[in-house]
Amino acid sequence: MNTKIVLDEAQIPKQWYNIIPDMPGPLAPVVNPQTLQPVTPDDMLPIFPMSLIEQEMSPQRWIDIPDEVREIYRLWRPAPLYRARRLEQALGTPAKIYYKYEGVSPAGSHKPNTAIPQAYYNKQAGIRRLATETGAGQWGSSLALACSMFGLECTIYMVKVSCTQKPYRKSMMQLWGGTVIPSPSEFTNAGRTILAHDPDNLGSLGIAISEAVEDAATHDDTNYALGSVLNHVCLHQTVIGLEAKEQLAIAGDYPDVVIACCGGGSNFAGLSFPFIADRAAGKQVRCIAVEPASCPTLTKGVYAFDYGDTAKLAPIAMMYTLGHDFMPPGIHAGGLRYHGDSPLVSQLYNAGVIEAKAYKQNACFEGAILFARSEGIVPAPESSHALRCAIDEAVLAKEEGKEKTILFGLSGHGQLDMGAYDAYLSGSLEDYEYPEAKIKEALERLPKVQL
Repeated sequence: MNTKIVLDEAQIPKQWYNIIPDMPGPLAPVVNPQTLQPVTPDDMLPIFPMSLIEQEMSPQRWIDIPDEVREIYRLWRPAPLYRARRLEQALGTPAKIYYKYEGVSPAGSHKPNTAIPQAYYNKQAGIRRLATETGAGQWGSSLALACSMFGLECTIYMVKVSCTQKPYRKSMMQLWGGTVIPSPSEFTNAGRTILAHDPDNLGSLGIAISEAVEDAATHDDTNYALGSVLNHVCLHQTVIGLEAKEQLAIAGDYPDVVIACCGGGSNFAGLSFPFIADRAAGKQVRCIAVEPASCPTLTKGVYAFDYGDTAKLAPIAMMYTLGHDFMPPGIHAGGLRYHGDSPLVSQLYNAGVIEAKAYKQNACFEGAILFARSEGIVPAPESSHALRCAIDEAVLAKEEGKEKTILFGLSGHGQLDMGAYDAYLSGSLEDYEYPEAKIKEALERLPKVQL
């Protein structure tokens, strides 16, 4: 059997899978932060094009992918599916381990899967510039890439601690024409307010979102683009799972468990949602969302209405949250530091359809080193969380003497994350588990929504 299973470019999905029709129960409304009433399409028009607003609320199970988007997808899609035989041998497990590798994209992660269509739809709507936030830089670099493809300007508010930790991702964004601003900044009211209170603030995704939303809302030629959380972002990412299903069918296999790291939820949604559709049809498949112990949104957060950003400019959504003013520590898995989770992922977890686990970063890097030395690919710190869980599932199969098929998402490579690996190899990488008391304190400031 082949080590990697590669589809032809003609097999790039022609439609995205929308999980909304297959959700367990109706979706909770998204709430306007000013009126505390359900948002209308008109409420969203200052920052999103109507085409994306329609996708956000669409009841259609399948949504066509524009030819212009599929043409750019061909630069790296279909992404390969690997059988991790050398890792299996290193673990001595009877389990079969597959991984879907998204590090083959130009930006080195799964994020261009949604950046390209978002730039396309905004270009079609006559928008000149996009504003966004980024943590570790995977999303910012992906949107800068997408904007360069469609002739748009791109302004990226990058979490300040990540600017220091990931300087070459900043360079990558600038290479593709993006303007990178460390957040919190003096460029927005939201940023200035934060800095007045805490001049040494390291930043968070919640703060960076506030700055990007404010930027978009105050400039007529500018819209906002988000790399995770929202329904249309999860929708675009389903090309990952749709391809993986085709590739596993070629291998004559089907997963017992599907595993992906989860920050805002787009990567987990992209890999798992097409399999959750099978689960709804009677297939026995477990889906596990894996998060850092320092930002344990699903495993320690509450399911409640909360703001999507620190300055309370973004809509309020029903989600698992640690509180909109949650300040995460500066762990190296910067893409997993968001205070909330996708409303779709959150509802699935609340209904018991999916599982969630949290890991400390040293255990994840230990797994990443084993993977790099057996499979050769250096995983992104975010991806190492899914890898750690996959290793644990494989070890459990060995202990139980059971065969098991494991699929995990290797959402990106770690070749721009050597600072994190240096810290691990030198023994200076610190584990951090977010204190219950701080979580409780942040949750006391949730919005009072009564519908």
